[in-house]
Amino acid sequence: MLDLDSIVADETLENDLEEVVMGLIINSGQARSLAYAALKQAKQGDFAAAKTMMDQSRLALNEAHLVQTKLIEGDQGEGKMKVSLVLVHAQDHLMTSMLARELVAELIELHEKMQ
Repeated sequence: MLDLDSIVADETLENDLEEVVMGLIINSGQARSLAYAALKQAKQGDFAAAKTMMDQSRLALNEAHLVQTKLIEGDQGEGKMKVSLVLVHAQDHLMTSMLARELVAELIELHEKMQ
C-alpha cells in the first residue's frame, strides 16, 4: 500500500503514481455509482436507503479527495508532479463524481418533497 503521507513527486515511483491514480478512479467511480443507486432508491420512495447510499458515496468521495489533496500538497504548485493523461483522466473522474453527487442530492430532495 502506498503511504500517502510520503508522496513527494521526485521520490514517487511511476508504479506508485499509477496506484494512486487508480485509487482516484476507483473511489470516484464508486462514489458516482452509489449516488446514482441512491437516486434510484429515492425514485422508488425508499429515502432511508437513499440516505445510506449517499453517506457511502460521500465516504468514497472523501477517500478520493484525500488522495487528490496529497498529490496537490506534494506538488506545491511547482510542477514537481509528472502529469500524465491517466492522471488528468483520474481528475476528470473525481470532478464529475463530485458534481454528480451534488446534483443527485438535489434530485433526491425534490423527490422527497414531492412525496
